[in-house]
Amino acid sequence: MTVYFIGAGPGDPDLITVKAKALIERCPVCLYAGSLVPEAVVACAPDDAIVKDTAVMTLADTHADIVAAHAKGQDVARVHSGDPSLYGAIAEQIRLLKRDNIPFRIIPGVPAYAAAAAAMGQELTIPEIAQSIVLTRMSMQSTSMPAGETLENFGRTGATLAIHLAIRNMREIERQLIPHYGADCPVAVAYRVGWPDQMILRGTLSDIRQKVRAAKITRTALILVGPALAESHDFVDSALYDPAKPHVLRPVMGVELIEDHNT
Repeated sequence: MTVYFIGAGPGDPDLITVKAKALIERCPVCLYAGSLVPEAVVACAPDDAIVKDTAVMTLADTHADIVAAHAKGQDVARVHSGDPSLYGAIAEQIRLLKRDNIPFRIIPGVPAYAAAAAAMGQELTIPEIAQSIVLTRMSMQSTSMPAGETLENFGRTGATLAIHLAIRNMREIERQLIPHYGADCPVAVAYRVGWPDQMILRGTLSDIRQKVRAAKITRTALILVGPALAESHDFVDSALYDPAKPHVLRPVMGVELIEDHNT
């Protein structure tokens, strides 16, 4: 028996991985985070499977169902949104599984920031403009941030920021980031990316708060901030396909490059 923590992607059932879908199709128990994972994702579960929406359940409740499945030798599909390694709340579940010697595996999924970039039709790492992405969130009443992990500190890097769970803190985002990125820095808010009612709002640090308010977005949104989000750029091409910069798989001018396996 194994518990499979499955990343279901951002919402679009077609963005779930082949491996994830195959596991859901054969597991006799399926526990899915219904507040973020649409029913269509788990519709492929066996007809006789136990399928539960865990949105109304506690950690103790879900673990009790897993323990019961373990006693019967039944595999469990524990389905989370996006990729379970990022804000998936699986660490505490894994701790209980280890305590009770219940085997588990993690199946990665498409994260929200990747789906948002795809929906926007752009790359997040632009040569000489932004080569780093910071995945972060802001302190909430339930969970505070570790000391030093602040937007202000991350803002000093100039990297592209992917800010989760912070749509109600737009004023604070504006206050902390304008000194580092400037009021005209591009911002995108991806609401329910991958769902039928997906919405992408574009603006700047100075006006995005008003746009979010007008759209009445209060949850389930990812905020992207950084110069890489500009819809047009004057940037250099990457070296990846530059004919003047050969590498071991693409020799220059017909001269074969010999890789030194001793280094």
